[in-house]
Amino acid sequence: MGSMKPTVVIHTNDKQMLGALVSAHSFRRNSRTPEAFEVRIVNAKQFPELQERGHSLVRGGHVREWDPDDLQSFTPVRYAIPGLLGYEGLAVVTDPDVFAVGDVADLFSRDLEGKAIWCTPRPGYSKITDPLATSVMLLDCAKLKHWRFAEQLQKLWAHEIDYLDWINLRLEDLDTIGLLEPEWNDFDHLSPATKLLHNTKRRTQPWKTGLPIDFTFKERGLLNLALPIVRKLAPNYTRHPDPRQEGYFYALLADAIDTGAVTREQVRKEVDLGHVRPDSEALTERYRGQLWPADQTAPKAA
Repeated sequence: MGSMKPTVVIHTNDKQMLGALVSAHSFRRNSRTPEAFEVRIVNAKQFPELQERGHSLVRGGHVREWDPDDLQSFTPVRYAIPGLLGYEGLAVVTDPDVFAVGDVADLFSRDLEGKAIWCTPRPGYSKITDPLATSVMLLDCAKLKHWRFAEQLQKLWAHEIDYLDWINLRLEDLDTIGLLEPEWNDFDHLSPATKLLHNTKRRTQPWKTGLPIDFTFKERGLLNLALPIVRKLAPNYTRHPDPRQEGYFYALLADAIDTGAVTREQVRKEVDLGHVRPDSEALTERYRGQLWPADQTAPKAA
């Protein structure tokens, strides 16, 4: 392995950039040794092939148009990271809606047992053969030289591979995958054990509350046909059911502003673009200084 530092790579698009900036701040802030690793944000815009219109893919057996403007258009970028890092070193790859509560350095110092990929199963599953959550992965990049992003995308556009098989690691040798504890990708669940909090339910992402819905539903083709009706009935993002998670995000954002990791101008710009809720500045004031559980003081419910 080369001498390069381990790297946290947060992949995003423009719509989720504020989440990515807050995520990056959380990894540095909540580590005892932030100088021991790099943190990088990779924007899907860096990949022209993901911005092209007119592509389609097979997802769960259904043909779907590729939409470069979807809220989650960054997802395939996960598979570009080993190549971007020159196929060397360790990487933790995360979505932009994942926030460090614990210390990511604990992942980098793990015994990888010779495996290339470490991740958690999706909630409700527990085995390596179950759907795997690739929204947080610990990767040994040198063992992933077969992740050739441009080639994999061509196979996707040609309908040679199903998107779900690709994204859930069904195309990988299972012997090369290890399972992380669920706390390393805690799906909309915040407890004292949580290491990485993942605000994954798009409808309740705390920074989106009240904004118009701008994502497509998953495999169920009929649901997408009914999308205009669904949007009329429930057109907006709703509040996260756990107010502490809203509090955690906005306390992190306040801390990021106070340390210069994010500027107030960036927050205002994201509000103006419609990417984050208009009361975001007020919420940073409300939750300033209330980081939990990193500081072991639970924020007051709004």
